[in-house]
Amino acid sequence: MHDIRLLDCTLRDGGYVNDWKFGNENLISVFERLADSGVDIIEIGFLDDRRPFDTDRSIMPSTACADAIFGQLDKKHAMVVGMIDYGTCAIKNISPCKDSFLDGIRVIFKKHLMHEAMEYCRQVKALGYNVFAQLVSVTSYNDDELTELIGLVNDVQPYAVSMVDTYGLMHPEDMLHYYELLDNDVVSSVRIGFHGHNNFQLAYANSIAFLDKESKHDIIVDGTLFGMGKSAGNAPLELLGMRLNDKYQKHYNIDAMLEAIEETVRTFYSDSPWGYKTFFFLSAKNSCHPNYVSYFQNKQNLSASKIDELLAMIGPEEKKLLYDKLSAEQLYNNYADENIPERESLEAFGKEISGRKLLLVGPGRNIRLQEKKIADFIGQNSPFIVSVNYIPEGIPADCVFVTNGKRYHDMTLTLNRTRTKVLATSNVECRNGSFDFTVNRAPLLDREERIMDNSFLMLIKLLHKIKVKEVYCAGFDGYSDKEDNYCDPSMEYNFVKKEALHLNDYMRKRISEARTDMHIEFITYSAYDEVEDINGASI
Repeated sequence: MHDIRLLDCTLRDGGYVNDWKFGNENLISVFERLADSGVDIIEIGFLDDRRPFDTDRSIMPSTACADAIFGQLDKKHAMVVGMIDYGTCAIKNISPCKDSFLDGIRVIFKKHLMHEAMEYCRQVKALGYNVFAQLVSVTSYNDDELTELIGLVNDVQPYAVSMVDTYGLMHPEDMLHYYELLDNDVVSSVRIGFHGHNNFQLAYANSIAFLDKESKHDIIVDGTLFGMGKSAGNAPLELLGMRLNDKYQKHYNIDAMLEAIEETVRTFYSDSPWGYKTFFFLSAKNSCHPNYVSYFQNKQNLSASKIDELLAMIGPEEKKLLYDKLSAEQLYNNYADENIPERESLEAFGKEISGRKLLLVGPGRNIRLQEKKIADFIGQNSPFIVSVNYIPEGIPADCVFVTNGKRYHDMTLTLNRTRTKVLATSNVECRNGSFDFTVNRAPLLDREERIMDNSFLMLIKLLHKIKVKEVYCAGFDGYSDKEDNYCDPSMEYNFVKKEALHLNDYMRKRISEARTDMHIEFITYSAYDEVEDINGASI
């Protein structure tokens, strides 16, 4: 039966969670617990000459710096390795193995760098190290490309070659396909490894499939304590150790692993939890770089289903896993410019409000602080009331203007109960059936502004388009960088307070411009106002 080795990479892959700042005591404590656990290989971090030496961090510019942190520790029976992302550590910063605490070095590289990286592996091997060739995003290789890589591996003959499921895209059958290609053609002296990520909650399942597959080669399986690692995390080391003890007659000390988790790892989890999330599912589902998901999520106005739709449109294939911001921007701009037939909705909404004063209601705190003013206005004028992205308590809104999918989701139960009509922009997807009125979002945006989709201004633009000449406004207080900006604090956006002063200036200018064609009157206090309120008080 082939030999199985268990490799821990908590201090390296886990470092993506905390920028590798574990603290010196924690670095030593985790290492010693891992050595006590009997794990076969301990990866102590990155070697990266772009980073300054810091005894609190497991990312170090040279092997000498790794020696300075770990060199006096008892590695017991473990092989100790570091990792280099090819191109980030010059060979001059790697001391000969005989002079180093490290026994091996893992080199990660992308497909297009395979030839240069394997030559670098040859140089590292010549220094006496056990060198591991780590195939970043192995799912990006087709069979011919993997065969080409195998030829390079057989020439250099590293200690191991590993499949790295960088973005957690693989199901067991996918992993086994790559494994069989390597197992069939890699020379028998080279070990085969697997490193999984948990975007599909399959890192442990894929690792079990890897362990259970009959192989001609000795194998290495990677894990981290409590699954600590990049994006959705890794296969938990303690689960792998348990499985290997139960089925493969290994004798790993699981209690030592659990002590490391309780003493150190849980602290980092509390500060910055890793694990399965919709974010990582979307990137894995669409086989794309997580930065694409981040880009679309930062737009604030896209539903998860719309982000999924945009991710599916990324192409060609080589751009999916190599993030291209220009492609993301183009996709988003194309989406923002999409037009739907809106004439019937505009005409119907115009008829709905015809002959009545129009009261727009925002979610500012003055909705409650000045509720008597609002009640008096409604009692005296019986206006048609349009709320913006929420349904106010105690105010009988006839219609709600919806520009944001998350806001729509938050009010769906209330909408079903009150039967309030909905005027929605084209980016919002109706849960059941269709909205009462749907209008194009793109013409309502201010493309020159950092926050281009202010819902109040979008509604003003829309009303101008259908030739409304007079509107009254309540609950559009403006923004504060110190106090809550909403009557319901749960509606607060984190970025708003940072932009408060700029937003107020911008809104004042836009309201002033809109007033050249429309009478806009605020019946509650607003930082956007430049005139007297309806009672004659100076704003």
